[in-house]
Amino acid sequence: MHLLFLISGILVAIGWAIPVIQAMLNLHRVADLTDPKWDAPAVTPMPSLTIVVPARNEAEVLEPAVRSLLRLNYPDFQIIAINDRSTDGTGELLERISDSSESRGRLRVIHVHRLPEGWLGKTHAMWLGAQQGIGDWILFTDADCVFQPDALRRALYYAQVTNADHLVLFPTALVETWGERMMISFTQVTAGLALRAWKVPDPNAREFIGVGAFNLISRNAYNEVGTFTALKMAVVDDLQLGQAVKQARLRQDVVFGPNLVSLRWAQGAFGVVRNLEKNLFAFFDFRMVMVILACCAIFFSCVWPFVGLAFAPGWSRVPFALAVAMIVMQHVLTQRVSRISPLEIFTFPLGAVIFAFTILRSASVTLRNGAITWRGTKYSLEELRKNTKPLR
Repeated sequence: MHLLFLISGILVAIGWAIPVIQAMLNLHRVADLTDPKWDAPAVTPMPSLTIVVPARNEAEVLEPAVRSLLRLNYPDFQIIAINDRSTDGTGELLERISDSSESRGRLRVIHVHRLPEGWLGKTHAMWLGAQQGIGDWILFTDADCVFQPDALRRALYYAQVTNADHLVLFPTALVETWGERMMISFTQVTAGLALRAWKVPDPNAREFIGVGAFNLISRNAYNEVGTFTALKMAVVDDLQLGQAVKQARLRQDVVFGPNLVSLRWAQGAFGVVRNLEKNLFAFFDFRMVMVILACCAIFFSCVWPFVGLAFAPGWSRVPFALAVAMIVMQHVLTQRVSRISPLEIFTFPLGAVIFAFTILRSASVTLRNGAITWRGTKYSLEELRKNTKPLR
């Protein structure tokens, strides 16, 4: 038993130490848009911009987001909001904001009453918004994201200086309950472990990125990857757009920018579970073997270090202590984009268990129903498997 603990502890310590040390050495290479050097000079010519906001039953959260976009200090932009078959007051609210003096003709509302066959609602809404827009650049964002006035000016200035074709900005998660802190902390820490963000701009690296809150892409690049017509049934649409950009060998980049874009992603721990339920099985390409491997990996890397630290005999606790120290360091590194305290290390194992449960629930519900149901629309699993490219 002592030898088993020792060997497993060494393996898990190495598994954490390598990526965390890499992040410590390289994360500074990822730009921070709040740095004064990315405050575009007033005389800088800026490209025209279309902001696409898909919305379905978002009446409770939509207004602050849209009004924040109308307050942008960007010189040449339009907002196209897509009311995608909403059954609440989303459409009426958008029309009221569009008719207000604050809009100044910048907000255009498009109502979708019927979803064309072969499309997911969100991908169709984003495709429609981009098609109707005229901007040289397109920002795809979500209907609950609140923007600081200078967010887009900084982002487009950075994209021009670095010759980026596709730019992703990590949003700041607003959390109000301990459950949200636990789950958002877990997902940010593990995502930071899996994604070497500083490698994203390297055309020869496999890393790619996409974030639904902030996918900024030039229209030329968007057309080159086939628009959302090529991703009609993409459940994980943000990542799959990022993958398409990287595979086309266009220049992709990712940046930090604390508080430039913020959102409350879910209410409570099980709000996070519900939000992830649609995406996680798709993230694993609808393959149960990948789901099982992922859950085993989560237990070994995120729960076992704490088990070993508590119960391993004698000196065999040492590698487990090192692994937990690396997890703490990853929490500290994550603070660059997060308001979440490293003290959330104490909820980390529980967050891991709930996240593994969410993966299993996403798979079981989808397989049982033979479909995913999102915002009232059912999409056949057979059709999704047939028309969705795997994430690699």
